[in-house]
Amino acid sequence: MTSTTPSAAEFRAPLSRERVLRAAVAYADANGIGSLTMRKLGEALGVEAMSLYNHVANKADVLDGMIDLIFGEIDLSADGSGWRSAMRNRALSARQALSRHRWAIGLMESRSSPGPATLRHHDQVIGILRQAGFSVELAAHAYSLLDSYIYGFALQEASLPFNTGEDTAALARTIMAQFPAGEFPHLAELTVQHVLQPGYDYGDEYEFGLDLILDGLQTLVTA
Repeated sequence: MTSTTPSAAEFRAPLSRERVLRAAVAYADANGIGSLTMRKLGEALGVEAMSLYNHVANKADVLDGMIDLIFGEIDLSADGSGWRSAMRNRALSARQALSRHRWAIGLMESRSSPGPATLRHHDQVIGILRQAGFSVELAAHAYSLLDSYIYGFALQEASLPFNTGEDTAALARTIMAQFPAGEFPHLAELTVQHVLQPGYDYGDEYEFGLDLILDGLQTLVTA
């Protein structure tokens, strides 16, 4: 995988905590989180690794800050359209953020020292639900359910052996061609009548499941 190469202007820019964290995110996007070290982060910024410690305490602090930046990318704007619309927009925005930063999927709720954007995000989600009439207990259930679905789908999507509808169709044909016709009738039916249809996109499954969850929560909070 390619590494990030700062421009001359970036090399000349003064070092700051935000610049260090954004460089770390860019490095992880390009190379994965597993290879991120303070030395490599320093190289990406054109400085010695020791210079980084004027702005971050250690690698754990870098990870905390990186996740805080990702939470800051998730749209939680309150437009007065109701809790359901807010939660739907949040879920769609979170999926987009995680597709840009696939390394973050398993880290979003892992930090023991969350930053201000992370805490603000959680507080606003709970606030939207509480103001809509969710009890404290139901708000907790709703938050857990939505996050499990968002992160679970993002993890599954990131691990799939295809990226586009065309890739999906090609893989499906390859797999089915290896077995006698009729051996897996239900799988073949779903493949032919759903996966191989024009315009198929596995990502569309996300909104279907999300709306089912929101429908169920709507029933509970209305009752």
